[in-house]
Amino acid sequence: MEEQLEKLTAESKEVQAALDMVNSILLDKGFRRGDIKEVPETPVLKEVILPRQEPEPAKVVVQYASDTSKSVVQHMPDTESVIPLKTMTDEPLALIYFDKHAMHVLPDESKNFSVNTPPFSNFLVEKIFAKMQEKDSELVRTKQLTADKMFSYNIVREGDLIREIIIRNVDDERLKELKSSIRWTFEKMYEKMKSA
Repeated sequence: MEEQLEKLTAESKEVQAALDMVNSILLDKGFRRGDIKEVPETPVLKEVILPRQEPEPAKVVVQYASDTSKSVVQHMPDTESVIPLKTMTDEPLALIYFDKHAMHVLPDESKNFSVNTPPFSNFLVEKIFAKMQEKDSELVRTKQLTADKMFSYNIVREGDLIREIIIRNVDDERLKELKSSIRWTFEKMYEKMKSA
């Protein structure tokens, strides 16, 4: 077991070094938007304003067309299925937890992550979530996947602040990519917020 632990520790250090290098390159190059093209009709954005309860601001639920849920319910995390996302310096970014139907991402409330802070929209939403949704749409079109098994997501907001991301129909392969992409996105957002 000690030999296995040493092997995993060495592998972890190699992966961390590679990640550090990629992050530094991306920070140097920055994120640039390509040419703005006409957005296809799917996903269609619907905003539902939940009733205001004083003194809290109204909550905005962003739902995408492939989502069939009728309401958003705040769930309490089950400690056994909670995955904390942290920076390399151990600063909390978000919690991921799972219920029977979805994966929930709860950003650290003390950070006040905004949908307007890069790279949230141009990387996480457009390059990760939308691409997964497009791939599943094609599988549904060719009848290789049923519509109820299609990847979908909701972004729950209060004004511009991200309160929760609800993701449905995540397989093991996508889970790894999503965990990595979400952690990286929130870490970059946090760095931008600190330097602002």
